[in-house]
Amino acid sequence: MPSPKQPPKWRQIADEIAAQIAAGVYAPEDRLPSVQAQVAAGKGATATVHRAYQALEAEGLVRTVFGSGTIVLGPGDSPNTVITGAARLERLRRTGNPLTPGETYVNQQALLRSCADPEIASLLGVELYDEIVVRSRTFMRGDRAITLALNFIHPRALGPLPELLDTRPMPKFRHDLYTERTGRQIVAGPQLSAARFAHPQELSEFRIDVPPDVSVPVLVLRSVYSDDEGPLEVWEDILRPGMWHGGS
Repeated sequence: MPSPKQPPKWRQIADEIAAQIAAGVYAPEDRLPSVQAQVAAGKGATATVHRAYQALEAEGLVRTVFGSGTIVLGPGDSPNTVITGAARLERLRRTGNPLTPGETYVNQQALLRSCADPEIASLLGVELYDEIVVRSRTFMRGDRAITLALNFIHPRALGPLPELLDTRPMPKFRHDLYTERTGRQIVAGPQLSAARFAHPQELSEFRIDVPPDVSVPVLVLRSVYSDDEGPLEVWEDILRPGMWHGGS
């Protein structure tokens, strides 16, 4: 029987340090060993350790401060990085939990809706105003909304996955269930990013109160997931103004 696939070296280093933080080996405000010190200790190459530290920062465990090194964050600290949908999927498969430390999510919805967005319709390969499945939730860090996550799903996915219209947790991530039930693998396209002005309902979700004539820019990240029949899902993350994204 083949042995389970090992995570990449940078992920192993990040997981080891995350476990040490959770165990109190590193307390809030402690400084992690420098990248050079980790390399000298035989943890890995410079690029590998640097990638591990980037992952820890993206997951809200540390903050790298120029001239001060990498500092462990406490429960009340609020980093400006967020984990994206693609990274959440990787984290879910690796740990069984898509949330980073201190995160929760609220306002989960799942419904059939007419697709009035020409770009989404084109990406999914459906006609404008066809019904699609829309799933949404708001990721929180404390009482602060940090990401609005939207999934636009082709209606053909409802055959093998009727649970798409149920907000209760599925026994496995939906892509894995889809593959089990259909035999078709789902492949992620490249993640694309673009800036635009926030819609009023997005500002309301973020609890940002500005005059109607003030435009607030947000970063939008988008990935298209497909199987051998074509596009199946568009995954979109809308980041709180002032936030940026990192890996998992």
